[in-house]
Amino acid sequence: MGDVRGDLQDWWERARALGAANPLVVDIGIALLVQGATTMPFVVPRAAGAPPATWAAYGLSTLTVLPLVWRRRAPVAVLFAVLATSGLYGLAVDGPGQPLPYTGLVVVYTIAALSSARKRLLTGGVLLVAVPVGVWLNTRSARELTFSVFVFAAAYVFGRLTDARQRANRIEAERAAARERARIAREMHDILSHAVSLMIVQAEAGPVAVRAAPERAEAAFDAISATGRDAMAQLRRMLGVLREGDDEGGGDAPREPQPGLADLPELLERVRASGLDVAYGTAGAVRPLPESVAATVFRVVQEALTNTVRHAEARNVSVQLTYGASDLCVRVKDDGRGPQPSAGRGGHGLVGIRERAAAHGGSAVTGRGADGRGFEVVVRLPVPAAVEVAR
Repeated sequence: MGDVRGDLQDWWERARALGAANPLVVDIGIALLVQGATTMPFVVPRAAGAPPATWAAYGLSTLTVLPLVWRRRAPVAVLFAVLATSGLYGLAVDGPGQPLPYTGLVVVYTIAALSSARKRLLTGGVLLVAVPVGVWLNTRSARELTFSVFVFAAAYVFGRLTDARQRANRIEAERAAARERARIAREMHDILSHAVSLMIVQAEAGPVAVRAAPERAEAAFDAISATGRDAMAQLRRMLGVLREGDDEGGGDAPREPQPGLADLPELLERVRASGLDVAYGTAGAVRPLPESVAATVFRVVQEALTNTVRHAEARNVSVQLTYGASDLCVRVKDDGRGPQPSAGRGGHGLVGIRERAAAHGGSAVTGRGADGRGFEVVVRLPVPAAVEVAR
């Protein structure tokens, strides 16, 4: 049963993709369905005394359905064509009637779903005249008039609901795209800002080290090379994710997981190579973290250390992870000059830290340290004590 359901879902997804790529195919399919419905009165047994089902009548009913193929491109013109052919059918031939005005309902739905308010208003005015005239030409009964008004109103309402749903889907898609752009911007900022900051520090120290201690100069250039390679690896990883599903050469891009707590020691070593004394410690009951939370912790520490290297003029910085009963506290504190009133500390990086914390329902506080010295970043992330870590 599950396989059948899966096959039906796959078929439906392929059909939707085909329809989205080829709207004309959908319109032709709808026209064929309507043609099948209008054919029924011509093939079922006729009651004694009923109008004959002639080929002329059938050909004229087909002519009534044919304009539906162009319903998206010119819906109002199709409406007038359907009204004209339907009127001609009622006046010129005495063929079988239809239980529902299929073509008219499809056109009204299309106009309600796709057309502007002006065209919808024009359609309403036309129907106010066409529906009573059609009823007068057919049965001249109040019952048919009431039924016709109801079904056309229902078609219009369904069309408006479809338009509202499509608008909501477009808005949600735009919001999702904006969130994804912001996420990519944060990742790019964190990777490049960290790497470039360390490379600048090492490059500036290189000439001095060449004169005073050549062995230190070699270590500095090695650190620059290692930092650049790491940044390139992370960028390739990100681009690999962005290219996922792209048939134009992205299929062989690496698919490594996001950096996490296991990558913190390497990050701290790179920062130490810049001359900054980095202390790292944990407190509380250390436990595994969900991959997304671990990646956020890594990026928060990375950005906080980048700000220290770039702005703090510090000698020491401490990184502390405190595991609470229901949360994790990430604290990065340096002994530098602290926040400067004349310039924002960290720029987009601190904004990215707050956004990352908020994405997990956490919080981020930045500013002067509790002892009044240096700069401190404190991020709290909800992490239940018993957590299922995705493997």
